Amino acid sequence: MNPAKPKVVIIGSGFGGLEAARALRQAPVDITLVDKSNHHLFQPLLYQVATAGMAAPAIAAPIRHLFRKQANLTTLLGEVVDVDAQRRQVRLATGTALPYDHLIVAAGATHSYFGRDEWAPFAPGLKTLADAFDIRRRVLLSYEAAENEADPQRRRALLTFCVIGAGPTGVEMAGTLVEIARHTLKNEFRRIDPASAEVLLIEGGARVLQAMPESLSQKAREQLEKLGVQVRLNARVTGIDATGLTIESPPAPGATAPSSARIDSGCIVWAAGVAASPLGRLLAAAVAADGSPAPEVDRAGRIRVLPDLSLPGHPEINVIGDLAAAQSHAPGQPPKPVPGVSPAAKQMGRSAAANLLRRLRGDTTAPFRYRDFGNLATIGRNSAVVDLATPVGPLRFSGYFAWLFWLFAHIYFLIGFRNRIVVLLDWASAYWSFQRSARVVADVKGNEDA
Repeated sequence: MNPAKPKVVIIGSGFGGLEAARALRQAPVDITLVDKSNHHLFQPLLYQVATAGMAAPAIAAPIRHLFRKQANLTTLLGEVVDVDAQRRQVRLATGTALPYDHLIVAAGATHSYFGRDEWAPFAPGLKTLADAFDIRRRVLLSYEAAENEADPQRRRALLTFCVIGAGPTGVEMAGTLVEIARHTLKNEFRRIDPASAEVLLIEGGARVLQAMPESLSQKAREQLEKLGVQVRLNARVTGIDATGLTIESPPAPGATAPSSARIDSGCIVWAAGVAASPLGRLLAAAVAADGSPAPEVDRAGRIRVLPDLSLPGHPEINVIGDLAAAQSHAPGQPPKPVPGVSPAAKQMGRSAAANLLRRLRGDTTAPFRYRDFGNLATIGRNSAVVDLATPVGPLRFSGYFAWLFWLFAHIYFLIGFRNRIVVLLDWASAYWSFQRSARVVADVKGNEDA
């Protein structure tokens, strides 16, 4: 590193951190990118790894490989455990202290069980490759256990798959689980019929894909039910254990008390809640420790940032991505909350980098403006919903052409990963053969690593 150059530390190599680092590739700065994993993950397709449709290398790329040609960047594998805002240092679990002149925090999000963390061992979420391997193992071994189970009631429970949360991840997971049961595993077992498996999508709200317009939400529900998913709305989960879960529904007509039901299940997937990385609260405390105004932290652990994504009293610190409770400041419009989606994280990464360069030049920073290009969600084979923002108004459609649009959009954004043609060929093979090639469980007692 050149001691004369400003030192930039970026925490996290998700979409936001990756874009910030790339935007500074020609800048006269020395960058240190720190992450506790050695790869960048294309999270929108993580469910494909969890359901054996793809191997990990298709959606993950080593960070060092991505930045091998960026001479002003050093990659470090490590976990950030503290930030000293007064001394401008980031401390790692190893004891290493990284000095910085500018800090970009893009630590991302984790699962939220709404205060019921004891549910985590029974209902894993889906945020990392390790999560995907765990879910894949649980799904496949549920069928194996059912093949060896003589008791009909227990066998039925093992073939009952519950997905909690009907956002994009939950919808995509439920639709794919049905495809596995109806097509992928056909004729592979002798004592059970995989097609008899039940897939339940449990949502506490009144509709699936609540971020989508109501018309597309209804289309998504219809397509899910057509595939064979049992959609349960207004169903609040009140308990999860090793053998199933309990849900509570609104009172039936004429009743005064909510109804409660027990569902025995051999495999539960949690897709209902997201919380910001614990680093958010740690950073807020670190900023307040030097006498600066303490940044507000919302219920999800996100830090409320200033319009330029910096912190009060600390213009050298930017918080982006899922860790930021940011607002979009479009000219002539009131500020609007920024959704926790990958396009927003990418845009914040580029905005933080641009403002860093403005500060180096002595210019005024610019407020962040989010450009919403719409939302996509796949439901299953030949089924998806698309809500696109266009200059002439929203473009909304569903079904087969929406599924094709979703497929090619995700292929396009697999930049920096394995050859996109190879991924497309993998999908084409899976589509025509109904096979999912990554169905290997390396260790029935733990997680595999590929």
